[in-house]
Amino acid sequence: MLQLSLSWLGLGPLAASPWPLLLLLGASWLLARVLAWIYTIYDNSGRLRCFPQPPKRNWFWGHLGMIRSSEEGLLYEQGLASTYGDVCCWWVGPSYAVIRIFHPAYIKPVLFAPAAVAPKDMVFYSSLKPWLGDGLLLSAGDKWSHHRRLLTPAFHFNILKPYMKIFNDSVNIMHAKWKRLASGGSTRLDMFEHISLMTLDSLQKCVFSFDSKCQERPSEYIAAILELSALVTKRHHQLFLYIDFLYYLTSDGQRFRQACRLVHDFTDAVIQERRRTLPDQGVEDFLKAKAKTKTLDFIDVLLLTKDEDGKELSDEDIRAEADTFMFEGHDTTASGLSWVLYNLARHPEYQERCRQEVQQLLGDREPQEIEWDDLAQLPFLTMCIKESLRLHPPVTTISRCCTQDIKLPDGRVIPKGVTCLISIFGTHHNPAVWPDPEVYNPFRFDPENSKDRSPLAFIPFSAGPRNCIGQTFAMAEMRVVLALTLLRFRVLCDQAEPRRKPELILRAEGGLWLRVEPLGAGPQ
Repeated sequence: MLQLSLSWLGLGPLAASPWPLLLLLGASWLLARVLAWIYTIYDNSGRLRCFPQPPKRNWFWGHLGMIRSSEEGLLYEQGLASTYGDVCCWWVGPSYAVIRIFHPAYIKPVLFAPAAVAPKDMVFYSSLKPWLGDGLLLSAGDKWSHHRRLLTPAFHFNILKPYMKIFNDSVNIMHAKWKRLASGGSTRLDMFEHISLMTLDSLQKCVFSFDSKCQERPSEYIAAILELSALVTKRHHQLFLYIDFLYYLTSDGQRFRQACRLVHDFTDAVIQERRRTLPDQGVEDFLKAKAKTKTLDFIDVLLLTKDEDGKELSDEDIRAEADTFMFEGHDTTASGLSWVLYNLARHPEYQERCRQEVQQLLGDREPQEIEWDDLAQLPFLTMCIKESLRLHPPVTTISRCCTQDIKLPDGRVIPKGVTCLISIFGTHHNPAVWPDPEVYNPFRFDPENSKDRSPLAFIPFSAGPRNCIGQTFAMAEMRVVLALTLLRFRVLCDQAEPRRKPELILRAEGGLWLRVEPLGAGPQ
């Protein structure tokens, strides 16, 4: 019988069987990977010594758990920006390093690196994949570049102009509800609850041309979107449930799957209906019919989009982009609007100045609606929105994973494989960037005061190649909603001061409660 001698390993002669050899090779490969991993940690630890580090909990946990999703966590983040000024190194456990960045000069090399050099860190975003698929938020590489190029025309101002009517109508519905609730003089409302429904109402009309009347009665689709957002946030705080297999064994995982199925079925049904319409009418007749209604919705634009080779987006791609827009568009805008109303409630002098600006613009116009060309005539109101987005950015942090070494302006290098956490909140509250950062001062955004400031000092919509494609849409909607709200209501502070809570977006613990008081005749 053929013998295989492994005496040089001290194993003696063995019968010719592949298994011991395969086990040996497998163990050797595993050992090599572990040694390479240990060497990478050791090498990176040495290279990261040039970055200051806040005191750790201990050597094993590092800084893990020192920043929580709470008011205290935001204050700690603010303290890091004040103490370190530009960057610091943060250890999650004994081996995982994160570079936290709070300064425009140090943000630029990361956010303006090619998308392949500094892609999004997918540790958290992966939980959104079953819902949002390969939309712009989650895709990477060539697919992201291709979709970004195809979708950019969907946010051209000629496409956005007709949405102004939708914004006006949706906010009118919300205001009519507020007037009913405040029939006794004034009423106390959770801004997030009401404004989130209003932004979802707007988006459903802009994306699908579908009116679910979700502000007036329950909507299964809207309830599913709200539930998915809540479940993703909850999962984010349960480390072991990042593993899909474990998550889908839980009741939350099953609810997540069910809500995903409902949302996908709705989007698929709309896409299939439009697909059936297009061949019957033809593209030219379809566009003429749409021109009569003056609204080309997001699904229409995606269905008609073709690249330079004439290739269309697949139904799966269209669904991913539509679902992504619904997810990203409702919460962020609702957060921005809720916090600007809070800031103006705290500063009635700025609120009154905004109101006078809107009254002067609209005069005796009937109906009282904001048109596209009016947006440029609301400079102070726009400054108030921007200052609120600085003080209370809807998204407080964004992350990038370095696939190559990235050199910073002072010569220090962020090593390949390290995650960068760009602290939008920390940058916006950094006293080295913004004097008196805790003061709400809209005049910071006066053109004369802004001209010498780095554009990366203010990044509520991120920056660089992966910035928010929908920022013009969001700013237009916020200006319409704020202008008409201040025209019809006085907004007053509640007795309790809100405690900020950063989740998927910046919320307030227990809701953001304000009092609203009707000023005169509102929407009919």
